[in-house]
Amino acid sequence: MPRTNFQELLDAGVHFGHLKRKWNPKMSPYIFMEKNGIHIIDLHKTVIKIDEAANVMKQLARAGRKILFVATKKQAKEIVAEKALAINMPYVTERWPGGMLTNFPTIRKAVKKMNTIDKMISDGTFETLAKREKLQVTRQRAKLEKNLGSIADLNRLPSALFIVDIQKEMNAVKEAKRLNIPVIAMVDTCCDPGPIDYVIPSNDDAAKSITLILDIVCQAVAEGLTERKLAKEKEASETESTKECIANKKMRPRKDAKAPEAKIAEEAPKVEEAPRVEETKATEAKKAEETPKVEEAPKAE
Repeated sequence: MPRTNFQELLDAGVHFGHLKRKWNPKMSPYIFMEKNGIHIIDLHKTVIKIDEAANVMKQLARAGRKILFVATKKQAKEIVAEKALAINMPYVTERWPGGMLTNFPTIRKAVKKMNTIDKMISDGTFETLAKREKLQVTRQRAKLEKNLGSIADLNRLPSALFIVDIQKEMNAVKEAKRLNIPVIAMVDTCCDPGPIDYVIPSNDDAAKSITLILDIVCQAVAEGLTERKLAKEKEASETESTKECIANKKMRPRKDAKAPEAKIAEEAPKVEEAPRVEETKATEAKKAEETPKVEEAPKAE
């Protein structure tokens, strides 16, 4: 069953493209018609592409991977930040730091610097600094928080990028392609869909359009995270039950097991008892009877 329908997309204005004179011919497969000098996006194809992108994001979330949301344009910043925070995914909404993916270790150093400042504040070291030094550290912390605070938990490269407006975020697209990181993006009629792995043909300017599509993909990510959590709980319970079974099996004696004394008695070599005196006499008498008698030789007269 599709995650959305034609009417929902129509009501949100997802079908409005750019002016005809600004179009990119590579987007022609996704354009339905032109009206009043504006291209209209084929929403039937958008429904299919949204489902495809949502399923990919769900599988990544289920596997425990991180998806980086990128949107620095004014009308998308707050929406992306809110939706990404709700599903605990990293996001960039201020400015794309150059080399964020291709020079990731340097970005991690900056994040560690921010954590170091936080540690100074918590353990009281910050209070020992001079007034001017305090001001410098505070400003540095605020700047790092603004640019990198949303990716503080990103310990390794993301498994995918979700981008709103690939024209504005071209640097992010280039870095992702250089590192073979798949890109999922909302693509308008003025953009080149070539570098994008999962194209969602849609209006990337209207707040309603951005909100609707982000709602759909974020719901898919949330489903993936829920499935992962349930799978982990099930695995943990199975492991616990297996451990209990093994422990019970070790504690419970086996049916064929015998007491240690009985086992020792069985394994000890048996000593044959000496025959009784009565039995010896009877045996000798029996042998004497069974022995054939030797006839005596006739006496000579």
